[in-house]
Amino acid sequence: MKKSIATILLCSAMFGSTSWAQTASEPMTNDASSGHTDPIVKMRQQIAAANKEYNRKVAAAKKVYESEKAAAAKVRDHAIAAARGG
Repeated sequence: MKKSIATILLCSAMFGSTSWAQTASEPMTNDASSGHTDPIVKMRQQIAAANKEYNRKVAAAKKVYESEKAAAAKVRDHAIAAARGG
């Protein structure tokens, strides 16, 4: 009897704590997208936007780099094939 009560209490505490954590984190994500008057929140939003823009530009540069690298590798491979063949 005592074991079953202890198990029920333990399970309810575990599930209760996780549902509390989920509901506590939801308003934070919703508030981050809306306009705030708090200067710290505005600063963090601006930093996040700057990081997102930076990551976008780096990804675009990496794509260009990879395509240029592939083109250079093709030219090198043709030159090596020509040197070996003739």
